[in-house]
Amino acid sequence: MKLIVGLGNPGRKYESTRHNMGFMCVDMLSDLLQIDIDKDVFHGLLGKGKYLDEDILLFKPTTFMNLSGQAVMEVMNFFKVSLDDLLVICDDMALDVGQIRLRLKGSSGGQKGLQNIIDLLGSEEFKRLRIGIGKPMYDAFDYVLGKPSEDERPLILTSIEQASEAVKTYLRFGFEKAMNDFNSLKASV
Repeated sequence: MKLIVGLGNPGRKYESTRHNMGFMCVDMLSDLLQIDIDKDVFHGLLGKGKYLDEDILLFKPTTFMNLSGQAVMEVMNFFKVSLDDLLVICDDMALDVGQIRLRLKGSSGGQKGLQNIIDLLGSEEFKRLRIGIGKPMYDAFDYVLGKPSEDERPLILTSIEQASEAVKTYLRFGFEKAMNDFNSLKASV
């Protein structure tokens, strides 16, 4: 069983903000994999289905970004998901807009939702997919909670599409293949 977690903040106020790239990617995966995210459980929204005969969980914590770890732990404990089968999708200010990066493990890079998951799981040994939102020209807090500019929107949509395809490649061919195929790509319009 694979658990794919998209990080973001709940509520209409935060829809389509830079900090909600994980939510947007999981929503796209929901459509692509035909898995409805329709259960309000474990402090989040959960969808369960199959893809290529593998059980897949799609999950969006509703605890707000900085407290995502508690919800992720609850889902992992209930379904007995190992660290090796966890993939977390989130935004990343260190990557240019339109760029994605897959990693087998590593630090949070300052992403607070990812850091909370690392802290509560007691490990950095899980897969992550980061979607670039670029460096802020002003306060980072306001930047991540702001909506992308008109120029950025097409790049972000393309990067979310590429991230979703990277997840499908991971599920079909493995994470190494997904890293090889997608880490060098940069969205363009």
